[in-house]
Amino acid sequence: QVQLVESGGGLVQAGGSLRLSCAATGRTFSTYAMGWFRRIPGKEREFVAAIDTNGVSTWSTSSVKGRFTLSRDNAKNTVYLQMNSLKPEDTAVYYCASARPGYHFSYFFVSQISSYDYWGQGTQVTVSS
Repeated sequence: QVQLVESGGGLVQAGGSLRLSCAATGRTFSTYAMGWFRRIPGKEREFVAAIDTNGVSTWSTSSVKGRFTLSRDNAKNTVYLQMNSLKPEDTAVYYCASARPGYHFSYFFVSQISSYDYWGQGTQVTVSS
């Protein structure tokens, strides 16, 4: 069974940075797209970004694009979400997920929760004013 473990969350002041990591085991990591989602208090879980097997990223339409960057290190079975210029509205639990195999990489696919078959348990990010 695939296991995903997020780390790197914490408390940071507005304008600061955090780097989230997601380490995967139990799957040939390099052959799967990976996604990041977040759940803001009082809201449904929402898509943040995804990265394909070649390192090409697809972003949500939210304000995270331009402030966050996404990368993967297939040799380490790890994906990273670098978060800069953090805002209080970024406060959320952040989740990484491994995409189902055999699908075309598109915004329609990667932005849907149902496109992922394995999820981490999340890491809390809190941004103070």
